[in-house]
This record gives sequence, structure tokens and C-alpha cells, in this order.
Amino acid sequence: MSGRRRHKWAIDFAGSSRSRGERGALVPAHADVHVTSPVGCVESSSNTERVKEVDPNLIVKRSWDIALGPIKQVPMNMFIMWMAGSSISIFPIMMVGMMFFRPIQAILAIQNTFKTIEGNQAAFQKLVYVLGNLACLAMAVYKCQVMGLLPTHASDWLAFAQPQQRMEWSGGGAHL
Repeated sequence: MSGRRRHKWAIDFAGSSRSRGERGALVPAHADVHVTSPVGCVESSSNTERVKEVDPNLIVKRSWDIALGPIKQVPMNMFIMWMAGSSISIFPIMMVGMMFFRPIQAILAIQNTFKTIEGNQAAFQKLVYVLGNLACLAMAVYKCQVMGLLPTHASDWLAFAQPQQRMEWSGGGAHL
């Protein structure tokens, strides 16, 4: 035997320590031992290459779904803005904060989002994606304006300027 001691519970999966027919004989280190693949192992580089070879129209359709995603969120964001109301409380502030940060994060991560997109429509798809996110960002700025959070009057910036006075007040339903 060699200088290496083997325990009785040790298993050599590669089969390199013993030859095929001779029990107890050692196989040289440079011997070529064929190891079969386990059940379920597929010899291919990746599944995405197979999908690209099968149907390139599927890739284009998927990339348009990604590009139109922010535009599809605009109606939902409008409904959420309407439901949140114009008061200054925790719920509307959280909604406006999410409407600000989600498009900014999406624009900053555009390279990771579009790393799989190829073809002659990729630049146009990126432009549509950025414009959709800018539309969501514009809605968030509008909501801040409606809530009175944007400094739009001189009194917001200058201490000696008088705040803007309301010209009329409205109330609901009761005649006084």
C-alpha cells in the first residue's frame, strides 16, 4: 500500500485509487479515469442561450414588457395619490416618498435591467423606460405641490415676506 492510510468508511467517488479489474492495485496519478455525470445533469452552457436560439421574438417581447413597465404603473400611482389625499400625515408622506425613490432607483439601475436586451430596438426601449420613470417622478412632484410641500412662494424663502393669503374658502354641504 502507499504511505496514505485509507479508512474503511472512506469512499473514492472518482475511482482514482484502484484500477478497474485489479483489487488492491493503485492507479497512477496521470491515469485517465472516466467519471459519469449524475442523473439529471445536462451538458450545456446555459438555458438562456437555448431560448435565444429558439425564438428571438420572445426576447424582443420580453424587453418591451420591461420597457413599458413604468408606464403601466402610472394609472396605479394616480389612484394611490388620489386615495392618499392632500393632508400632511404619515400615509401620504410615505406614498410620496415611495413615488420619488422607486423611479430614481430604477433609472440608476437601468444597466442591470437592460443587460439582457439586444437588437436594434434596445436604445428606443431604454428611452421609453426612462420616460416612464420620469413620468412617475413628475407625478410625485405634482403631489408634493398639491400637498404644499414645495417652496413656491417668496414667503417660503424669506422671513420678512408675508405668506400668501387665500382669496376664498369652501366648505361642504352646509348653508350658513
